[in-house]
Amino acid sequence: MKKYACVLFDLDHTLWDYEANAEETLRELFARFRMEERGVTSFRFFHETFRRVNLDLWDRYDRGLIGQDVIRTERFTRVFYDTGVDDVRAALEFSARYLEELPLKKSLLPHAREILDYLHPRYPMTIVTNGFDEIQTTKIQSAGIGHYFRQVVTSQRAGSKKPSRKIFEFALRQSGHTPETAVMIGDNLQTDIAGADAAGIDTIFYNPAQTPHQARVTHEITTLEELRRLL
Repeated sequence: MKKYACVLFDLDHTLWDYEANAEETLRELFARFRMEERGVTSFRFFHETFRRVNLDLWDRYDRGLIGQDVIRTERFTRVFYDTGVDDVRAALEFSARYLEELPLKKSLLPHAREILDYLHPRYPMTIVTNGFDEIQTTKIQSAGIGHYFRQVVTSQRAGSKKPSRKIFEFALRQSGHTPETAVMIGDNLQTDIAGADAAGIDTIFYNPAQTPHQARVTHEITTLEELRRLL
């Protein structure tokens, strides 16, 4: 097995449990904004609509078609409209509360803390993320994992976003390592895996759903616990 000198980690959907934390936040706001009284049939319908809209917007962002500001302004405007609520002002207020409260949630994916405990004394580690700078920092602090990482590289800080090789090169320059000595761990084949591969970095694809694919990956895992046999 190849020896690495540093480890790069994606954050959302790889360490920080975005789905669980988003659902918890949405459920709280759904009740606070009395969405059923506004005509939304159920939280399940609202949540499913959010997931569809959110996935579409982030996919467009990752492909460079829209900016982060579009996600902030359009996400809940679309969710409200698609669930039958015609109130742009309330949608924007809902969005503001979501962005404030989501990062305060603490759920991590299974085995995340245990594997970080295992890796921390063995490797210098860096988070490489496309998320909003302030929001991602708050997530890391809220989850209590900041001490594991030498640095957090956001797209805002690097001036480029995954899958651009520039953000990976920026992260390596900051850490003093080379592509040949690094490995990137992430759940997204486009942003994490293809981006790191283009920068000459080995990859570990975290694929808990065992989704079929034809992408080139160095290693593939279905649980974070499997990193023990690779690193």
